[in-house]
Amino acid sequence: MDFIVKANLKRGDNYSLLKLAPVKGNMPQVKPGQFVQVEVPNSKSTYLRRPISINYADSHELWLLVRRAGAGTASLCNAPESSVLSVVLPLGNGFTTDVKGTALLIGGGVGTAPLLMLGSRLAAHGVDVHFLLGARSMGDLLQLDLFRQTAEVHVATEDGSLGHKGLVTTHPVLRNENITHIACCGPMPMMKAVAAIARERGINCEVSLENMMACGLGACLCCVEDTKDEGNVCVCTEGPVFNINRLKW
Repeated sequence: MDFIVKANLKRGDNYSLLKLAPVKGNMPQVKPGQFVQVEVPNSKSTYLRRPISINYADSHELWLLVRRAGAGTASLCNAPESSVLSVVLPLGNGFTTDVKGTALLIGGGVGTAPLLMLGSRLAAHGVDVHFLLGARSMGDLLQLDLFRQTAEVHVATEDGSLGHKGLVTTHPVLRNENITHIACCGPMPMMKAVAAIARERGINCEVSLENMMACGLGACLCCVEDTKDEGNVCVCTEGPVFNINRLKW
């Protein structure tokens, strides 16, 4: 499906927020936590599409928060307004939205991207939503204003420049006894640490894995993850969101 770049908003030195609109028709329905595969235009060296989490979507618009990590994502970060991108979507399985009680959504770095849409959906259904966002420093926190418009935000920075000083796993909000559900996306060590806390406290927890994905369709088998009951499964089709009880963590 072709999308036109309506806006390319720089977020620091390494991130761009691409606001896209379908060239024809409306957006297909998407769920928080699903992702897209974007073709890198006009590149002779970047053959594979790039997997990007869906930051926000409605019937008319799609937001992608892209981190500059290599030649492919650098090209996407520099996509000019009015240019056209080829996007395959929606892909994968998203977060559970049929939850009750108090949900804590934990993100680190660009892993915060899919949590914005998830928090908005949950809050609209009456869930008590709290965000816990982590970064190295205040300047690395992304879309903080939009998160604050959605629900209560808690922040942890490693250098203490904003909020709690330390990792998200040391933030006091994790000791909130009212938490009934956790959703998490970010670096693998962070997600494993959050999963351990959730297991210890008996809290239902989902994580969004960021395994290397090439095709996004379960054909290349480069994103497999070992699960307890099913062995190796493709993260791009079975995930990227998994309940921690399925994983061998």
